[in-house]
Amino acid sequence: MAVETSTPTVEQAAPTTEAISMRIDGLSAWYGAHKAIEGVSLGVEPNGVTAIIGPSGCGKSTMIRCLNRIHEVVPGARAEGTVMLGTENIYDPGIDAVAVRRRIGMVFQKPNPFPMMSVYENVASGLRLNGLARKVNLDEVVEQSLRRAALWDEVKDKLKASGASLSGGQQQRLCIARTVAVAPDVLLMDEPCSALDPIATYRIEELIVELKQHYTIVIVTHNMQQASRISDNTAFMLAGEERIGRLVEFGPTRTLFTNPRDKRTEDYITGRFG
Repeated sequence: MAVETSTPTVEQAAPTTEAISMRIDGLSAWYGAHKAIEGVSLGVEPNGVTAIIGPSGCGKSTMIRCLNRIHEVVPGARAEGTVMLGTENIYDPGIDAVAVRRRIGMVFQKPNPFPMMSVYENVASGLRLNGLARKVNLDEVVEQSLRRAALWDEVKDKLKASGASLSGGQQQRLCIARTVAVAPDVLLMDEPCSALDPIATYRIEELIVELKQHYTIVIVTHNMQQASRISDNTAFMLAGEERIGRLVEFGPTRTLFTNPRDKRTEDYITGRFG
């Protein structure tokens, strides 16, 4: 669905099994006067999982938040560079940031279901907020989204229960269902398993691998084993003494973990620092 405006927009896409690519060129970001990341460039393959790894403070979360323009919600924050979603630069002047965030959904580190809403309404909320609820069969979309998040069988008999009544892992899958309900092209995940136990983490990892059949996925993770298990490509970021994050190395996950080109990548992966 296109956002009605006289300025350029990123159009709402219909669900598809052919995901869309992204291309980041020269991306830099600031919090006020402090530059957090500088000159990041990489390609994000469609129907794949791209992991961003690196030590704390290297700009991983800032990087991923720039990919759907949620970074600029922070007072004083800004970004420069190019982020191509297919053939459109989401940072072109006049592009509607709200429309961008519909096409590039975000799942956060801590599960954040709306506590005053039922399981059903949590999933439907994005459709209602974006004016899509009257244009779809809401029951069908809610069920489909919960199935896609591998949660339907566990909650189909308690759709009226509070989303906050679910376990931590179920809450995170509910947040994923809420995100996919509006049919995004890209799923961004900022350390989605860091607050979960090992069993719930395993379920989310399985789910991410299944979801890449339908979406382009970018995940920030502090867990290198997780990156090696679920990602197709990996970006390693590092910040120097000036605390500016930069991309050190990017490539196929298997290659980066077994034969890194940069000594700093090897040192981080082998635990010599970080």
